[in-house]
Parts: sequence; structure tokens; C-alpha cells
Amino acid sequence: MSDLAASPRPTRIGALANPTRFLALSGRVQPFLYAAAALVLAPALWLGFTAPADYQQGETVRIMFIHVPFAWLGMMAWTMMAGSGLGTLVWRHPVADVALKSAAPLGAVFTLLAMVTGSIWGRPTWGTWWEWDARLSSVFILFLMYLGLIALTRAFDDPARSARPVAVVALTGFVMIPIIKFSVEWWNTLHQPASVLTMNGPKMPATYLVPLLLSALGFSLLFLALHLTAMRTEVLRRRIRALKRLQAARTEGATP
Repeated sequence: MSDLAASPRPTRIGALANPTRFLALSGRVQPFLYAAAALVLAPALWLGFTAPADYQQGETVRIMFIHVPFAWLGMMAWTMMAGSGLGTLVWRHPVADVALKSAAPLGAVFTLLAMVTGSIWGRPTWGTWWEWDARLSSVFILFLMYLGLIALTRAFDDPARSARPVAVVALTGFVMIPIIKFSVEWWNTLHQPASVLTMNGPKMPATYLVPLLLSALGFSLLFLALHLTAMRTEVLRRRIRALKRLQAARTEGATP
């Protein structure tokens, strides 16, 4: 089962994590996710880059429409990894381990893009490319955690051996997500408080809110499509590895 060999009669819960069923279902869903991402991102980016300039930040406010979704997805990816880690430790589903390890590189990329676009946005707004405040520092730590988890995954030749330690790291590292989220409220930072998800509703005009939410939806769909692609690749990679091991074992057994 460590190499995702399909069980002949999966249980009701196991059927959802059965590798063969996953490949069949994801193969049908994947094209629609890519198409939906393109259909949502096209108007979102057009609305964002044709929105009026901000009276304080000017044209640079348009970076918000990609920077904020990147930051959200950087945190969402680790949240998904923590959930997958729970599935690995509690139910021992092999596809949960695949989902966790496939999400890590994507989360690292989106977190890096969030830091890069944030620096570009911060230079004309704050007068500096980088400042070690609570929000920026915690996001940078999250990026390092992504790199550490990826390195831990690569440290084992057998994916089954790395499943549990990687899942533990994903679960314990989830503590960074609320720290990043509430860092603006807990400490004095350059970032402004939340203006979309607040107790009293959004605090930004619709000309900015609509393209921002559409952009977040579009990039989320793109993330899910890329995640499915990475998962399918990993499942097939493990099956090829299992076939090679089986062939090598048969060859050794046939050798006089």
C-alpha cells in the first residue's frame, strides 16, 4: 500500500482515498478546473488593472489583486497539508500523504510570490523593500517551513517512511497560520488591519473588492488544478517505482 497499489475492495471511507478511483475522478475534474480558473481570472485581472488608482497609493494599489490571493493561498496550502497530515496519521490513507507532499512545493511558490509582490508593493508605499515586522517575519518563517518540509520529504527514498514525520511537521507547523492571520492585531506592523473578512463586513469599495474576490477565486481554482496535476504525477511515479521493485525482485528470484 505504500506504493499506492489499489486495494481490491475499499471500505466506504477508503474508497475516497483509493488511488485508482482518485486517478479516474481527478482525470475528469482536472480540465474543468483549469478552464474555470481561466474564465474567472480573465475578468478578475481585467477589472483589477482597470480599476481607478487609489488616492494614497496611486497605481501601485493594483498589485493587491495578485499579492493578496498569493498570500491567502500560501496559508491555505499549509492548512490543506495539515488536514492531509491528519488523514495520514489517523486513517493512514496513502492519497492523503500524496496530497500533503504535492501541496508543499505549490505552497512554497505562492508564499514566495506573496513576499516578492509584497516587496514590490511595499517599496513605493512604505519606502522600503523589506521590514522585519510581525507579518513579514511570520510569512518568511512559513516559507522556510515549506522548504524544510520539502527537504524532509526528499530525505527518504521510500515515501512510506517519510509519511508520518512529514505529517507531524505539517500538523505542528499549522500554528503559524493563526499567527500570520492575527499578527496585525497582536503586534504593531506596517500592514493595515483586515479589510475584507471583518466582523462588520468588507471595508473597501466594490471597485476593489469585486476584482479582489474574483482574483482570489480564480487563483484558488488554479491552485486546485495544479495540485491535482501534481498528485496524479506522484501517484503514477510511485506506481512506476513499485513496478520497478517488483521486476527487480522477480529478476533476482529467477537468477540461479
